[in-house]
Amino acid sequence: MYTGIELREPIFEIGFKAALYGAKAVELAKSADRISEKYDVPIIITAQCVDIYRIAKETSKILVFAQHADSLTVGKGAGSVLLEAVKDAGAVGTMLNHAEKRLVLSEINRTIRRAEKVGLATMVCADSPEEGLAVAHLHPNIILTEPPDLIGTDKSVGRKNKGFVLESVEKIKSIDPRIVVFSGAGIRNGKDVGDIIRLGAGGTGSSTGVLNAKDPAGMIEEMVAALKEAWSETR
Repeated sequence: MYTGIELREPIFEIGFKAALYGAKAVELAKSADRISEKYDVPIIITAQCVDIYRIAKETSKILVFAQHADSLTVGKGAGSVLLEAVKDAGAVGTMLNHAEKRLVLSEINRTIRRAEKVGLATMVCADSPEEGLAVAHLHPNIILTEPPDLIGTDKSVGRKNKGFVLESVEKIKSIDPRIVVFSGAGIRNGKDVGDIIRLGAGGTGSSTGVLNAKDPAGMIEEMVAALKEAWSETR
């Protein structure tokens, strides 16, 4: 398990997906940077690979992650995302196995092992507590469990399926208590964030809820404040 950066709970993650890029991505990342410092809460930004360098250069508090990386080594592999290049650009980690970029378990394992050698943290997505349990045996830094049917909706997993969150935390922690367990999907406001943290998760995140908000920076602050408040109440 890679421990080169501080993954201090609770953590908030914002996924830019293919919706936010370029100058607008940098500006929102800079807002997240200020909010991370204000609330003393680590914020992960999963950015387009082409934006990693500029975002990392213009921020100091946020943790910049790639949205995906491949397990190949330096050499052949046109069109692939090289872990060494991700790190050199300024990222400190990579997401793997998002519902929109699925990987088989063997490839997840290979990429985690390569990331460890390169010096990058890994956040692996799982679509069920059972998949989270399987991934836990690979010992990434973070496992993010999300029911696919709720991703991008306004139905928070913490409201619609509390058992999903509780079971995810229990199963993953039973294998490796060092893993930070996130749960998400359908997170649209601060209340949704607080619900997830009060169910035992070490973090959560939002893409649609932040990016589609009238004031994305304001929504980040609302969510991070709620995360910290819920954590203080329950830990």
